[in-house]
Amino acid sequence: MKYRVLTTEELGALEDDLKAFLIVNGIDGSEWEKINQTNPDKAIQLVELFSDLVLDKTYEKIKFLEFRSKNILVVFHVLTKEIISITLTLDNQDLGDFSTIESIHKTFVEHASNIKYQVNTKIGFDNRNLEVHKLLESGCVLSAEEFWVSLTKAIDLKQDKL
Repeated sequence: MKYRVLTTEELGALEDDLKAFLIVNGIDGSEWEKINQTNPDKAIQLVELFSDLVLDKTYEKIKFLEFRSKNILVVFHVLTKEIISITLTLDNQDLGDFSTIESIHKTFVEHASNIKYQVNTKIGFDNRNLEVHKLLESGCVLSAEEFWVSLTKAIDLKQDKL
């Protein structure tokens, strides 16, 4: 297993896709019921394989992620062979809050001179999608390209510095 097993809720939402996956693998509805009853380990293996396929396709589409807390904001631009991150922190952690869009905006407006940033690039990883998975498992959430662009403008980061 590369990633994780989809939750019951996720599998429920993808029920038709799971059925199609099973049919492609030569398993119809009655055969699936039989496997579940007589060979639960095989059923689990099939669900794991399906989960990996779904997550692989999903992770391929992810380009931007972010991690927010009161004291730190990290926004990631996930490319094919590298991941660029911008990390924001405050000189004085009591001055602002990076946990919500509203508080990020307020922190930039009221305390821009106290915000420090660092740009990092991670290269040399073997599997892009596995890197995305690790970021999501560590608490990152999906982000938008517009947020990345506005952040680079706010800190006056030139594209050639990336």
